[in-house]
Amino acid sequence: MPAAIHLLSLLFIYWKIQTVWGVQLRNHGYENVIIAVQPQVPENPQILTAIKDMVSEASFYLFNATKRRFFYRKVKILIPSTWQTFNFQRPRYEEHEKATVIISSPNINYGNDPYTVHYKGCGNKGQYIHFTPEFLVDDSLLPVYGPRGKVFLHEWAHFQWGVFDEYNYEKPFFVSVDNKMKATRCSSEMVGMYVCKKRSCSDGECIINPQTGNLEEGCMFLVNSTQKVKASIMYMQSLSSILEFCTESNHDKEAPNLQNKICSYRSTWDVIKSSDDFITTGPMSEAEVPPPPSFLMLKSRARVICLVLDVSDNMATGQRFHRLRQAAAIFIQQLVKPGSYVAIVTFNETSEVRSPVYLTVGDDVRWNLTSSLPDTYSGNISICEGISAGLQVIQSLDGATEGAEIILAVGGRDANLHTCLSKVLASGSVIHTIAVGVDADPELESLAESTGGKMFFTSDSNDSDHLIGAFTEIFPVNQDSPNLCIKLTSVQRRIPPEGSIRLQLYQ
Repeated sequence: MPAAIHLLSLLFIYWKIQTVWGVQLRNHGYENVIIAVQPQVPENPQILTAIKDMVSEASFYLFNATKRRFFYRKVKILIPSTWQTFNFQRPRYEEHEKATVIISSPNINYGNDPYTVHYKGCGNKGQYIHFTPEFLVDDSLLPVYGPRGKVFLHEWAHFQWGVFDEYNYEKPFFVSVDNKMKATRCSSEMVGMYVCKKRSCSDGECIINPQTGNLEEGCMFLVNSTQKVKASIMYMQSLSSILEFCTESNHDKEAPNLQNKICSYRSTWDVIKSSDDFITTGPMSEAEVPPPPSFLMLKSRARVICLVLDVSDNMATGQRFHRLRQAAAIFIQQLVKPGSYVAIVTFNETSEVRSPVYLTVGDDVRWNLTSSLPDTYSGNISICEGISAGLQVIQSLDGATEGAEIILAVGGRDANLHTCLSKVLASGSVIHTIAVGVDADPELESLAESTGGKMFFTSDSNDSDHLIGAFTEIFPVNQDSPNLCIKLTSVQRRIPPEGSIRLQLYQ
């Protein structure tokens, strides 16, 4: 399926340690596969049934295509808060930005075509898989794409193992080294016939144009519906006989497709065999049968965020306190999405609720929150005091802390930080940590990692905007956008009054 195209985004530069949280492979089974239905999708229970059927079917195909190595064990389905009929469990760290699969309206470029966003090259994991509601529930599309389970496996191979398509709509034919006209395909043993679209070829036959050396426009390779070959899933998974990936023995290295171009003419199976998944997991025994996937249904809600800010003497170094207050103000004024809940807590050796939880529904609320930011700092530090106060103010909203987020900005160290870790884990909240300067507690990283949060380190440089960049990353751009920007690099320069900056973009 086609891969998305992305634009370059230039943002603030900062050091960032990103918590690794995503699909996990344990004892042959993939877990933490998150399938998120986007809010704009109209409520339809058939979509949920179709997702379960598709993944269950895909697990069977996956197990056999990988020669008894992998299957899907645990899948989480995240539905929008706007779906009124269902009252499922609240998510904890599961959110749309972390989804493996997104169910959303058709992309303007691809219609109902499934596709995977993967831009990191051969053998590297993709960003996410995209399906439309129509693809899931409209059975009239099955003759076009084939069984949904095999389509899911096709996209999973893009996403998890970084392989590419073996067809090429723009170059469906090529001249081989032995001067024969061949169809772009894999395996090379797949049989079919050359046919001409009505009225588009000379005398109704496919012939080679002597000027171009290629078949005349309008010629196409029509694959036989019945095949003896079993490969390849990355070429035409819609055929009933296709159950495997192309291997070294049947891969066509001459075919002008993305798999050859990006993966240096290696077969899809060769790339898959080089993956960490394959290297660390042998085949299951003949007597073992994988269990069917289990599904956990989750219902998203508005984001509940509490800023927990260090106001101890550790913030006196350089411009730490000023830059933190500035970054928090920008976060409240510009980055928090409408409809989110926000509260503010500060801490030194004690804690203070600077602002209770407010729903961001207008500029007045944002200004009230901004005016509640701290303006002084003093005293020693107790990070657990701040975290406890943050959890209490979150709980005051509706009695729950599950799935809420704390943005913890810390400039010092606290030897007692470990004492509240069990409380944090029991709360079900996500802690994003920002280490403000080199003196910040090194245990912040493990605190973020254990709760599914993000970890950031910011410099003490006076001209640094690292803090603003950290807050920006906590509220990323919605993945499901036709104009999604991916940050390739970031640049920061001090510009004099009426000055300018010139950047060299990648070609």
